[in-house]
Amino acid sequence: MTHARAAGPDTADTGATPTATRRSIAVLMGGPSAEHDVSLVSGRAIAGALAERGHEVTLWLIGLDGSWWRLPPAAGDRSLPQTMYDEPAGLGAEGPLTAASGLGRLAAETPRPVMFIALHGPFGEDGTVQALCEAADLVYTGPGVAASAVGMDKALFKRLVGALGLPVAPWREVDARSYGRARDRVLEDLARFAAGLPDTRLIVKPSRLGSSIGISIVHRPADPGELGRRLDEAFVHDDLAIVEAYLAAARELEASVVGNGPADVTVYGPGEIFPGREFYDYEAKYRSSASRTTDRPDLPDAVREEVRTLAREAYLAVGAVGFSRVDFLYHGGRVYLSEINTIPGFTPISLFPVLCAEGGYDFGGISERIVELAVERAVLRPSHRLTRADLP
Repeated sequence: MTHARAAGPDTADTGATPTATRRSIAVLMGGPSAEHDVSLVSGRAIAGALAERGHEVTLWLIGLDGSWWRLPPAAGDRSLPQTMYDEPAGLGAEGPLTAASGLGRLAAETPRPVMFIALHGPFGEDGTVQALCEAADLVYTGPGVAASAVGMDKALFKRLVGALGLPVAPWREVDARSYGRARDRVLEDLARFAAGLPDTRLIVKPSRLGSSIGISIVHRPADPGELGRRLDEAFVHDDLAIVEAYLAAARELEASVVGNGPADVTVYGPGEIFPGREFYDYEAKYRSSASRTTDRPDLPDAVREEVRTLAREAYLAVGAVGFSRVDFLYHGGRVYLSEINTIPGFTPISLFPVLCAEGGYDFGGISERIVELAVERAVLRPSHRLTRADLP
């Protein structure tokens, strides 16, 4: 992995400071999704970096069963095996708690902590935990409920940005109920869709999941057996599947976006991913030593600027605030929007924090900036706690 060289004070373009106001921060990690283990890596890295910068940090684990646990400081050790978190009590954690009681405890603390949501996938990235934080009147990092929900749902995202005229690769969506009722017709329709493409191969993926889980390539869409198996694999993870044109040898680009609105949104990158497998699936991301990334891809200046412009437009289109990562495919001289990740990874192979070095941020600095953006946003928002005198 090629790391970015952190910009010095003379090259920073965001006013990044070494240390912001010391804050109480609760990092949420884990979660009841297939991306649980990836979140454990992100959450511990974020918690450690914020603690090193002088913040009072607590780690909260959400189990695969949805239970909430307050972890002791020692449980933040990044060398602990992932399996240790399957039995939080063995780590000395307080719990299990329900979401309501966990949030109630957090809301009763003085001062109330800022919730740093490091949960990837459903529950953490789809607006669910954001809504819970809203209900508990807790400040949280990243996009709000609506932006999170749209960003997590690849079908909704493609519908939205496509309607705005932003470039997306040809695609179809298939819901499990329709597929179950008319399997043969659905497979025939997809085979016709593939036959009309320059490359007849297809990519099938769950609509509402990340980390490339459940994604596969259909090499022979005209074969209902192969296409059916790939759809079945996607439906294990979601009841809505996305079927996209396969862009052979497309370059995979990513851009980091930071900011709370049109006036202060900054885009860093793009970076590039070089998969060690046929495409950048879960195995290539987290288990293959052959995959690599770079923050300095060899791209024409016009393509670089197009990626930055499209990243900004996609970010604002969904109403994102705080931070996100926007992914692209560069193929045949054209740039295509792929998806937006409203809680991107903070793992050793994640490009989001590396690209932010362009603005003068190291790992701890961008984690801290995300917290400050959450506080800034909360200050400007009207309170949900109304009295009778507030009503018309």
